[in-house]
Amino acid sequence: MSDNILDKVKKLRELTGVGFKDCKIAIDENKGDIEKSIEFLRKKGIAKANKKMERTAAEGLICISEEKNNYSIIEINSETDFVAKNDEFIFFVEEISQLALSNKGEMKKILTSPMKNKKKVEENLISLISKIGEKITIRRSDFISSENFINFSYIHSALKKNVGKIGVLLSIETSKKKEEIEELGKHLSMHIAASSPLAIDKSGLDNNLLEKEKEIITEELKNSGKDNKIIEKIALGKLNKFVSDNTLLEQEWIMEPKKKVKDVLKDVAGNEKLKINKYIRFKVGEGI
Repeated sequence: MSDNILDKVKKLRELTGVGFKDCKIAIDENKGDIEKSIEFLRKKGIAKANKKMERTAAEGLICISEEKNNYSIIEINSETDFVAKNDEFIFFVEEISQLALSNKGEMKKILTSPMKNKKKVEENLISLISKIGEKITIRRSDFISSENFINFSYIHSALKKNVGKIGVLLSIETSKKKEEIEELGKHLSMHIAASSPLAIDKSGLDNNLLEKEKEIITEELKNSGKDNKIIEKIALGKLNKFVSDNTLLEQEWIMEPKKKVKDVLKDVAGNEKLKINKYIRFKVGEGI
């Protein structure tokens, strides 16, 4: 067996976790093509999961694409920040981002879409994993449409235009023109990136989350020796503070902390309609 074939068998084993014999057969059958060999093993049911995929990938990039007031946002992860700054990885992320836009953020459609080299996204992903040697995952994607809304985007810690570590999409419903609320849209997107609200208002918060928070606050007060008669009152106050801190409209405006976000919206709206329809915030590795 030549050194070249042996190296390819070793690489295939590393990528798939499949035994030497099956990897050798796959390499022989596919004339040394690693990507086709992985596909060969998967079709036979031998390689059910990529061995590298067992590792944690919590670094990576967020990328936003936009066309005619339609916006997509996507998160693609790598194991290290070093790889996330690699030009080949960045180009991959940018091309996938364009596909996320054309497929309205639908992950199944994104993964099966052809890229510039005519191969599907999922095939190119396998090739990139093999070449770079790290776990890479296309984690999540979302989309906001132009229908009846004015949309904005923001990237924090940008490596280049529309590529960075935190991304925000914002959709505003208003009777105003975009140029009239351009500054508000930009600053509000920055606020969302920095303040990480859980919902627009209290109605958007998960009731289970609120109950859990109340339980934690109450237990904390009991353990501090507070009188039972005042625990309920203090707990309610702390819970209201939690809601204010975590709902966008009730948060202190980062540009002017004496005001709340809802006050700023009211000031800009004047006598016209202006409300936040939706926002999406992605942070690299959040929750992994």
